[in-house]
Order: sequence, then structure tokens, then C-alpha cells
Amino acid sequence: MTSGVARIAMVAGEASGDLLASHLIQALRAKIARAEFFGIGGPRMTGQGFDAWFPLEKLAVRGYVEVLRHYREISGIRRELKRRLLAAPPDVFIGVDAPDFNLALEGTLKRRGVPAIHYVSPSIWAWRGRRIHEIGRSVSRVLALFPFEPALYEKEGIPVTYVGHPLADALPLDDTHEAARELLGIDRQQPVFALLPGSRQAELRYMAETFIETAELIHRRLPEALFLAPMATRETRLLFEAALHRRPTREPPIRLLFGHAHEAMAASDAVLVASGTATLEAALLKRPMVIAYKMAALSYRLMRRMGYLPYVGLPNILAGRFVVPEFIQDKATPENLAGALLGFMDDDARRADIVRVFREIHSRLRQGAAEKAAEAVLAALPARAEKDAVPVSA
Repeated sequence: MTSGVARIAMVAGEASGDLLASHLIQALRAKIARAEFFGIGGPRMTGQGFDAWFPLEKLAVRGYVEVLRHYREISGIRRELKRRLLAAPPDVFIGVDAPDFNLALEGTLKRRGVPAIHYVSPSIWAWRGRRIHEIGRSVSRVLALFPFEPALYEKEGIPVTYVGHPLADALPLDDTHEAARELLGIDRQQPVFALLPGSRQAELRYMAETFIETAELIHRRLPEALFLAPMATRETRLLFEAALHRRPTREPPIRLLFGHAHEAMAASDAVLVASGTATLEAALLKRPMVIAYKMAALSYRLMRRMGYLPYVGLPNILAGRFVVPEFIQDKATPENLAGALLGFMDDDARRADIVRVFREIHSRLRQGAAEKAAEAVLAALPARAEKDAVPVSA
């Protein structure tokens, strides 16, 4: 450690990782008087004083085909990052999700004596666990978000800490439906659907038109319905607007929002959402949802062969059953999606069951995640770094 400053390197590869990492940085700053955070991150991390050497958008690529298209650029970023980290090793490295990028980097740093923590367990429970031995070689500790994950690592002798999910800490247990409608100026009786086609540009290219066509079909059945479409970035908003302009009609009243995804979901009667962290957010907000996802055909064929769980959405994985419907690839048609969303509108018993299950999930995940993760990071700091990184309260 240099000049009594704890040097903490981090890499987050997408918007959800940016959010998790920002909470962790905030918790660590409350415990360490002097600390530097640097590596790859997004706007939430930089808002906490993180020095982003590269923007996380460079890594926000999903699917085998899409990764191959960007392979040269991503490999170049990893080589440069590794060069800089080996030239001036940090006191600890934290890879936030993005296992395809982070695990090899973590392994290199671990062999050089740098504690390597992986925050967010790779989905070994969904993809037959083939990577668990690679994870064990690469990391010093895994910080797990979900309660069923630690046993998988403990069985293989891999250090693991269950920290829960920061979103479960941040979002209220109680329903905020009426408050969100009031905030957005929406009548309590108006049917409202939230459209979340993804936070990555590649997702919008595959999903935007399908989501818009679904809204058109619902609008024909419910002419008074309002559709809220929160966009994570300027780029995704432009892609969604372009998809809107390609449609022959402009009938569905779609209100584009910049951010405000939580408010849009909370205000809705039902959510149409691309598979990913947003499905967990919708569950924590206790909203009925339909999960949809499309990707390149080759990527889908490869992933379908690797996977073994019958579901891909986090709410269903955490519940251990199909609480909400999923439509993947060719099944994600506007007709299927519209029918499933409309099916929620008049089924009070089903909606009540969904709320009950999601509230149970919320309670299990509410563990004070940022605090627990920060404690695990402090414990991993070398003895000298621990001595010099004087707690704020001291």
C-alpha cells in the first residue's frame, strides 16, 4: 500500500454491476479513512469517486456471437488493464459480475499475491456448474447474492460469503404502487404497463420492436392503457425511438422516461421485462411480470445446450417454480406476450399469490448486503493495508 492509502481496483461490466459496486464503494468509504477506487466502472461508481480508466459500456456485451464481434476491443482493454494493475498492484481486486472478463484477470492477480474477490456468483447453478473449478483457481473469495449459492462453493472448498442483494435493502418491503402513480401523475384507475426491453444496446436491437408490437396488441384490447418505457441510457433511448418510428401506426401511448425504472414498474399493473436484473427489481417491487428474451440464433442454440434449469428469470429461479411466465427466443412473440400480460388484469387470486411469493423473496434477500460485502473486503486486505486503512470511526 502506498502512502497509507488503501488502493482498491474494481471492474464492473454492466449497469447492474455499476449499481452493486457503487453501494460497496459507499460502504467502504464509511469504514476506511483513505481509499482509492479505480478500474472499469459506470456513472454510479464515478459518482462515488471511482476513477474509471475505461467505461463499462465497452464490456456490456451479451451472447457468444456478440462477444466475438467485439473480441479484439475487449481483449485489448483487458491486456491494458492487466498491464497497469501488475505495474502497480492494488491492495485488493474486486470483480463485480462479468465473469468472462474478470475471472482470468482475477487469476493472474491472485497468483501475484493480490486478494481477488468476485462479487456476484457466476450462474453455476444455471449452467451445470462447469466453471466452479475455474472460479476456485481464480478467486480468493466469492460474495454471493442468493441464499442457495454458498453451499455450492462450500462443497468445493471455495471461500464464500452470503451477503444478500443490495436492491432488497434499498427497495421497501411495502407496496409503493399508489405513491409511484402519484409521482408520475397517473390516474389510479388507468391500466398501466411498464416496458423494459433491456439496458444494453444489443438487447434493444433484438427486443424493442417486439415490445412495441406487444403494446400495440394490448392497446387494441385496452384503448385506455398507458405504457411506460424507462430507458437506461441515451443510446438505448435513441434505439427505442428509432424502433417506434419504424412502426406504421403511432397508436400506443408510450411515455419514454430517462431512468425512473423503479417508479415505472411500481406504477404499473404488469411489467414486460427482458431477462436480467430488472426481473429481480420487478419482483422486489411486487409487480406481476412477463419475462421475454431474444438473442442471436447461434448464441441461443449454444446457451440452450449448456443450461439445465427450466427457467431463466431470477424470480422463478428464487421461487423454484414458474411464478411468472417466460417467453424466450421464438416464443417471445407479441401475441404470446400480450396474452400473458392481459391475463394478469382480471385474475386477482394469481396477482395475490405473486405478491406473496415476491415478498418472501424480498425478506430472504434483505441482509444488509453492502455492509457485509465491505466487511469481507476489509478482511481480505493484507495486514499492512488493514493497519494503514484506519477506520473512519477510529
